[in-house]
Amino acid sequence: MREPAVTGALLVVGAMAASNAVSGVEEPKFQVVLADGDFEIRQYAPVIVAETVAEGDWGVAGNAGFRRLASYIFGANDGGRRIAMTAPVSQQAPGSRIAMTAPVAQEPRGTAWVVAFTMPREYSLDRLPVPNDPTVHLRPIGERRMGAIRFSGRWNAESFEAREAELRQWLTSKGEKTIGAPVSARYNPPWTPWFLRRNEILVELAPRPPE
Repeated sequence: MREPAVTGALLVVGAMAASNAVSGVEEPKFQVVLADGDFEIRQYAPVIVAETVAEGDWGVAGNAGFRRLASYIFGANDGGRRIAMTAPVSQQAPGSRIAMTAPVAQEPRGTAWVVAFTMPREYSLDRLPVPNDPTVHLRPIGERRMGAIRFSGRWNAESFEAREAELRQWLTSKGEKTIGAPVSARYNPPWTPWFLRRNEILVELAPRPPE
């Protein structure tokens, strides 16, 4: 059943698949519009995500949502088909739509979060198998501009929030206005040493006025 997902306000993106640089895991397609050290402005291509709502705090809900979505791509669907894993994984709080293209996205609503995986680019919505789990839904996300900051370190809310503040300050200095939820992106499996992890915070940007 393909229904729209619940919307939310803090988006955390992470990947629990193998390191993309080593394993060739597909990532959302984007072009870098502006680069400044660890900061970037990116133009993301449209994607399709599989989403589910999970209860609990950030970590508990993320793990529960990940398991449901992993089950879907590993064959719990009407065709019994396996779908390749992509990266990163995302999570978001209530108040705005999910703004990132990712294999797993997570968005809180009260005590719940929406968790989502980005589907591989080879699939259209009509070609994706329908999930067996009625709590998993498929949804297209359109093209958008995103601000991003890249960093390494441990996965916790405090770290992501500190980087979000740095990103928003940089975007303000560039005259950019943000829309909705920040996105925390994790690109590595849990066993990756903390100092080698690739993390990002992303936030959607308002359209630029015509010049």
